[in-house]
Amino acid sequence: MKKIFFIIVSTMSLAASAQQVLSPDLLWKLGRVSVIGVSKDGKSIVYKVSTPVMEENKSSSKYYTIPMTGGVATEVKDTKDLVADKNVSPDGKYLLSSQEVKTENILGKDYYPELQKSDVQIYDGLDYRHWDTWNNGTHNHVFYAENKANAVALDIMKGENYDAPQKPFGGDEDYIWSPDSKSIIYVSKKKAGTAYAISTNTNLYQYNLETQTTQNLTESNLGYDTNPAYSPTGNLTWLRMKRDGYEADKNDIMVRINDKFYQNLTANWDGSVESFKWSKDGKKVYFIAAVDGTQQLFEVNYPGMTKIASVVRQVTSGDFDVHDIVDITGDEAILTRTDMNHALEIYSCNLKKNVWTKLTSVNDAIYSKMVFPKYERRYVTTTDGKKMLVWVILPPNFDKTKKYPTLLYCQGGPQSPLTQFYSFRWNFSLMASQGYIVVAPNRRGMYGHGQEWNEQISKDWGGQVMEDYLSAIDDVAKESYVDTKRLGAVGASYGGYSVFYLAGIHNNRFKTFIAHDGVFNTQSMFGTTEEVFFNYWDFGGAYWEKNNAVAQKAYTTFNPINYVDKWNTPILIIQGGIDFRVPIGQGQEAFQAAQLRGIPSRFLYFPEENHWVLKPQNGMVWQHEFYKWLKETL
Repeated sequence: MKKIFFIIVSTMSLAASAQQVLSPDLLWKLGRVSVIGVSKDGKSIVYKVSTPVMEENKSSSKYYTIPMTGGVATEVKDTKDLVADKNVSPDGKYLLSSQEVKTENILGKDYYPELQKSDVQIYDGLDYRHWDTWNNGTHNHVFYAENKANAVALDIMKGENYDAPQKPFGGDEDYIWSPDSKSIIYVSKKKAGTAYAISTNTNLYQYNLETQTTQNLTESNLGYDTNPAYSPTGNLTWLRMKRDGYEADKNDIMVRINDKFYQNLTANWDGSVESFKWSKDGKKVYFIAAVDGTQQLFEVNYPGMTKIASVVRQVTSGDFDVHDIVDITGDEAILTRTDMNHALEIYSCNLKKNVWTKLTSVNDAIYSKMVFPKYERRYVTTTDGKKMLVWVILPPNFDKTKKYPTLLYCQGGPQSPLTQFYSFRWNFSLMASQGYIVVAPNRRGMYGHGQEWNEQISKDWGGQVMEDYLSAIDDVAKESYVDTKRLGAVGASYGGYSVFYLAGIHNNRFKTFIAHDGVFNTQSMFGTTEEVFFNYWDFGGAYWEKNNAVAQKAYTTFNPINYVDKWNTPILIIQGGIDFRVPIGQGQEAFQAAQLRGIPSRFLYFPEENHWVLKPQNGMVWQHEFYKWLKETL
């Protein structure tokens, strides 16, 4: 197989050439840390490091332990006996698992067994495909068995055309044991076909081992109920969104006090919870949430049946993201952390003193030879008089007397936090290291600035948020070091939509565009995407609802196809072949429009990738083509 060589032309001075800047090759050599858990004796952290092997087009993994107090990491071959298995019942008698089960006829040969070589799929409702997989009549089911060799497992969802774990991303966090080992709690959206595609109403179900009956514990709530866990004192806890069909609703921490009473611990706090973990004494819950362009650790007290109010308090602060709560004992927390220049590592944090100790140093050998970009906070006044955080990332060895090409980064979502994350594709450090200033606004739709700010983008895709983008780039472009003749805009998903939309309204601000898996035609998007609830909510309805002014605006005023006649700028369009969230036709329509209008354009197509690019060699080609396009056009 031929090896691909890619030369990055750096704007660094010769005096700094002894130091490396981040390149695609270096990015794909970094180890990717994920925590498995705390050892059974409570003294060590068990974790995995995955490293891409470019020649084999896959990743290799190694496993390690490191003392909770820090020290030398020790490689281990097998982690099975090191960490307690949450799928073993508390009394040790049973083991939980999940597997796919054939529950409905979909394939031609299901209906016509004599035609086994037929290649046909037959559907009577939606949900015929999801994320990157077609529905073939199988569903995830939860099983339990005696905790011994060769035990027969019992399907607790026998005959049901529903999934637990949830598709496409659910894992064993979707099912847990009750503390008394007498029941199983699991998450499922018990809807099928079209009803499934237009709803977010998952519930928590309790299966009783003795009676073999199932009870819906959250029937009164119409939105997402997810992430079940028990407190140390036996209270069922979970995350809840109220509204059906709204995937970006406020996520609250719910606690079941008893059979009659529930408590919302974060009801009066203006934010949305990402994940949570109970304190060991059961008196408070720690959780992660976005705030002002970062993700931080928070805590909230648990009042129970007392008259004490629940109060949320931010525990950590700084220009970094807290990703995982591994363990909290007293004032000592084991957390994972990233920032825009550093991939995830494991840290210990003294919560009382806010003193951080880095425990793992997986990528330090590479980092030690590098010079990093600098990131800055900037607050820009929007056209409606609001204060908006804009991250500005400056190239390594930045010289304010020079002029730099500058990229407006458009975040996907549309409702997702733009924080100190570290991506192995949309990597701000890598962009800046190639000589570009990056402007990343926390525009409308970003978590961490209050629920009103987050919700404003729904049904207004082409409205205030576009003004936010332009306010950000126009403000930064006033700086003498920004080359206003070399501005570009890049983004994926809703960020890709943003690029397509800006291409028709930017008034010659930008010299180039890159859109990855972006929504180009809101009408055909509604007709082909799989999670229909999303478009119902964000577009305000269907395109055939002619008397629905909100919906009609989404399909006309806010539809990028209606501004293609004003396109005049080179554009790179990237599309995954098995992306069912933003299906292939979106990229095809955009490329065809650009080509027929004579606009310099390129179509980068990944037949086997979904909404993300996951295979190492595909990822490397993505990086090469991304910067190749910028070099050619900017």
